[in-house]
Amino acid sequence: MRKGKLIISLDYEKMWGVRDCQTKFSYGENILGVDKAIASMINSFKEFNVNVTFAVVGFMFHKNKAEILSNYPLILPNYDNNLLSPYQFINSEVGEDENDDPFYYGLTSLKKVLSMSNHEICTHTYCHYYCLERGQTIDQFESDLLKAIDVASNYGVVYKSIIFPRNQCNSEYLKICAKYGILSYRGNENRYIYRSENLLSKILRFIDSYINLTGYNCYNIVDLQKSTPINFPSSRFLRPYSRKLSFFENLKYLRIKKAMTFAAKNNLIFHLWWHPHNFGKNLEQNINMLNKILMHYKYLNNKYGYESVTMSELSKEIIDK
Repeated sequence: MRKGKLIISLDYEKMWGVRDCQTKFSYGENILGVDKAIASMINSFKEFNVNVTFAVVGFMFHKNKAEILSNYPLILPNYDNNLLSPYQFINSEVGEDENDDPFYYGLTSLKKVLSMSNHEICTHTYCHYYCLERGQTIDQFESDLLKAIDVASNYGVVYKSIIFPRNQCNSEYLKICAKYGILSYRGNENRYIYRSENLLSKILRFIDSYINLTGYNCYNIVDLQKSTPINFPSSRFLRPYSRKLSFFENLKYLRIKKAMTFAAKNNLIFHLWWHPHNFGKNLEQNINMLNKILMHYKYLNNKYGYESVTMSELSKEIIDK
């Protein structure tokens, strides 16, 4: 009998992932805290024997601006909104290297993850590509993916999974992913409020992080399609600590704990995700929450055989069956 599975996926992007909606002034503390957050999270994952999927923006593999400028895809994204394309701003916004600009570079932390064989490195596209924005095309996406694959190969990384920036999944683009050996991706929760971007849905998603509005969002491995790439939908976004909302922290933990327990007892999958920059501020409180979650995972692992797996591990298990 298949046991329940815990998937944890992290979107490693630094400023590349927020530059169109945040500034170094408004969000810089979070970005500057990413390297310490990565180191602390790695320690926690090691302590509790947890395997994690790290989705990495391709630019993060470069050590300096010269490498970035000499590694543009053949076709750049052509969004109607020029502000969405980082290529418009690399010369003016991005520094020369990691010492000069820790907001955009992060190869040192990435190498720490690469050194641990139990974790998976998957792609978060090359330039934090938005698959549902107006103006961009399937050819532009394919060019971006090819460059992401090429750059990662310099470090011995072969991509088997993809996590789409802002969870913008374009069903037509999945065929391109399959063409280049991608076995799995992270889709959105299968509930209306997670497929809509209106104000009411955003409010309900926030409430759902603390109070059960949509169920546990776990799913059965036998219900997943075997054609690739396989969709491993998100079950829960781990919201970062907020001093203003600190009295809700236990509700957030209980929401996740109960869902994980339900998954373990019923041999289901629970998929938890966040960004390292979510932990870049209030690191101590965020790591304390993570350790509580992982401690409960260890309890479930011992009692029910609940297993921690990467996305590629689980996709291979499904395909091999």
